[in-house]
Order: sequence, then structure tokens, then C-alpha cells
Amino acid sequence: MAVVGKEKNPLLRIKPIDLILKQSDEPEHGLKRTLTALSITAMGIGAIVGTGIFVLTGVAAAKYAGPGLILSFIVAGIVSGLAAICYAEFASTVPVAGSAYTYSYATLGELVAWIIGWDLILEYAVGAAAVSIGWSGYVTDFLQSALGITLPKVLTISPFSGGIINLPAFLIILLVTALLIWGTSESSRVNSIIVGIKLLVILFFLVVGFGHINPANWSPFLPFGAGGIFRGAAIIFFAYIGFDQISTSAEEARNPSKDLPFGIIASLLICTVLYILVTATLTGIVSYTKLNVASPVSHALILLGLNAAGSIISIGAICGLTTVLIVLLYGQSRIFFSMSRDGLLPGLFSRVHPRFRTPYLSSLIVGIVVALVAGLTPIDVVAELTNIGTLAAFVLVSAGVLILRRTQPNLRRAFRVPWVPVIPILSMIGSFVLIVSLPPVTIIRFIVWLAIGLVIYFLYSRRTSHLQRETVEDAA
Repeated sequence: MAVVGKEKNPLLRIKPIDLILKQSDEPEHGLKRTLTALSITAMGIGAIVGTGIFVLTGVAAAKYAGPGLILSFIVAGIVSGLAAICYAEFASTVPVAGSAYTYSYATLGELVAWIIGWDLILEYAVGAAAVSIGWSGYVTDFLQSALGITLPKVLTISPFSGGIINLPAFLIILLVTALLIWGTSESSRVNSIIVGIKLLVILFFLVVGFGHINPANWSPFLPFGAGGIFRGAAIIFFAYIGFDQISTSAEEARNPSKDLPFGIIASLLICTVLYILVTATLTGIVSYTKLNVASPVSHALILLGLNAAGSIISIGAICGLTTVLIVLLYGQSRIFFSMSRDGLLPGLFSRVHPRFRTPYLSSLIVGIVVALVAGLTPIDVVAELTNIGTLAAFVLVSAGVLILRRTQPNLRRAFRVPWVPVIPILSMIGSFVLIVSLPPVTIIRFIVWLAIGLVIYFLYSRRTSHLQRETVEDAA
């Protein structure tokens, strides 16, 4: 086990796993364990099945992969699956809040942990804001088509697009934030109910759409060439970030060593099958060239003259995007909670409500900031930032499995990655391939965000780190 203060390079300070586990048991910073294997799986499905099916499939098919998007989802699913296996080992070994941030702290050191934590802050915040704007669009369309209610345009778009505020996006973020502060078990039950509705709507689309498939729409299958498969996979990778967020619930799982691996792998398998079926049906009932819209699934049915079916799909999309918001904001607040508990962010982020046993200040602050971003900013160009952040996390977690196997071979692991080092290495290679498939401007934006994070780390977080304080005390 790494010993605090013994590293030759102070940038590689590693936080011992026994210290991480001890910290999670402290009454003032411990979270309530209420989640079961099924609720964790539902949480994963809630995050994974949403934006990918209801928003990104159309854009990715029309602009990047065509009907070959079916193969893009398979590629993205394989890369996610390899990373999911690595996440499962960590989640069962270090069952505390924080996801890839905590895992990196235990294996790669404080600097890398800060980088990935800063990365995840961007991933979850931008993702939640973007999803809430998509949610707003579906709600606005549904109110107009089904109920005849037309919201003023200035209250549904940002100031940058000529409006005042995207009010539905702003309000849904605040509502989900209140739900998360109320309690994890309560929000989990709401999430499970909505996931059930969402899955029924997706099955409805598959049944209705199957009878209208025209195989001619699948030709040409690869209009953008073989490279379109990987570009499409890089774009729709946003759809797979849900299982990453499952691991943020480790500290609130009743039996994390068994429930987390089950929830991670089960949700990923279920969602990958659903994605492939929906994509095959969607590109089969209409030409991929007609899918470059924000609501491709309902839009495709409307093009077929199935307006009532399209309205039902809109309800499912609203439910689907709601569950994505729940898990994104949940994960965001838990990352803040973990980094604050380690002294890398101000202490108020790790305060736990005495009654609800949730990090209420962290959730509240995150919710307000994300709500303002969603209501006042156009987020249509930053979905790729979420993807590159997720892929970077996958690389570090996969590397962490290899490092921890070497540094602590006798550590108790309830779940072990098979075929080490093959699977972790394949996971890293797959993630790198998708990273370089993203637009160059996305990589530049990501580098700028990381540079800002490094400035904050060296000017503030490194000095306030609890691990730094313990290092000084040990030296004394």
C-alpha cells in the first residue's frame, strides 16, 4: 500500500484505500445506504437510455454514419463494456462516492485525481445543461401539439438566440435538484417509475415502427464510408455515460461489492441492445437524410403520418430525458462532495443534511449553476466535451486497474477484471481511438478547460488538500 508522504515526486501523492474507506464511515460525512442492485440498474438505464435514443441518433445518422450508426453503437458499446468491467472492479474494491476521481486518487495520485475530477465536473454540468435544453424542446412541442398551449418563444430560448431565458430548462433543473436534496431513496423510486414508462414507450416505437420498415432506406448502409462508423461512435458516446455515474452511488449502495458490478454491467447490456434495435428501426422507416432534427424518433413517426404515435413518443422522450437529468445532477453533486471531503474544494460542498443524509449544499449550488447555464446559454456545440471527458475517465480507470494489480496484488476484490492486462489495455486503446475521432476543436476546448483546472489546483487545492496536511504532520 502506498504510504502518504513517501513518494519521491510530491505530485504523485496517493491516497491509501484504507483511508478512503475510513473517511466514508465518518458520521458527519457519511451517506445513507439505500440503493439495491435493481435500483442501481434502473439508475444506469435512466442515465443511458435518454439522450442517445431520443436526440443524438438522428444527428449522428444524418451527419456522420447513416444507417451504419447501428455499427457505431456496437463499437461504442464494446468500448464502454471494456471500461465497465474495469469500473466494476474498482467500484467493488473502493465502494465510496466519487467514481473515477476516487479511483484515480487511490492509484495514480492526487494530481491525476484532480484532473479527472475537474474533467468530470465539466462532463456532468455540460451534459445536464444540454439535456435540460433538449427536455425543454420536447415539452414545448408536446404542449403545442397535444394541448394547444404555445409558450412565448422568448421564454423557451436563451438570450444568445434572441430570447430572455429558456424557462422550462431552468425550472426542470431546479425541480430535479430539490428531489435529490430530499433524499437518494426517494429520487431513486421516482427514477425507477420513470424508467419503466420510458422502456414501455421505446417498446411501443419498436412495435409500431417494425411494420413500416423499408429495407431500401438502409442503402447505402455506409454513406460516409467506414470512417463514419467511428465518427458516429465518438458523437453518440454521450449516450453511454450512465454507467460511469452509477459508480458515484457506491457509498449509498447496500451491498456495493455485489450490487455495483451487477448494476454497471446489466444496465450497459440492456441499453446497448435497445440502442441497436431503435437505430435499426429508425433508419429503416425513413431515410437517414431526414433525421437531422432534435426529436428524430417522434419526427420519423410524424413523417409517416402517425401523429398520435409521435405524441406518445414525445411523452417517453420527456420521461427519458428527466431520468438522465436525475443521474447527471446526482453524479455532479457527488463529485463535488468527494473532492470537498478531500480538501480540494471548499468544505461546504461536503456538508451532509442532518435529516436527509444527502450533500444538500453541494446539490443546491450545482443545481443553481447548471440551471443558469441551461436557461441562459446555448449548449448545442458542447456535447462532444461530455464525450471527451468520459473517454478520458475511461482511460484513467483502465490504467488504474493495471497499477493497482501491481502495487496491491493482495487487496480484496469482490469483482476482478478477467484477462488482465488484455481487457484494460483494449479499453484504453478503444477510448483513444474515439477521442481522436472527435472534432479537433473539441480537443482544444478540453485542453483549455484542463489548463484552467491546473491553475486552480496549484494555487488553491494543493495547499488545502487534507492529504497535504497529513503529509506535513507525518514529516513533523
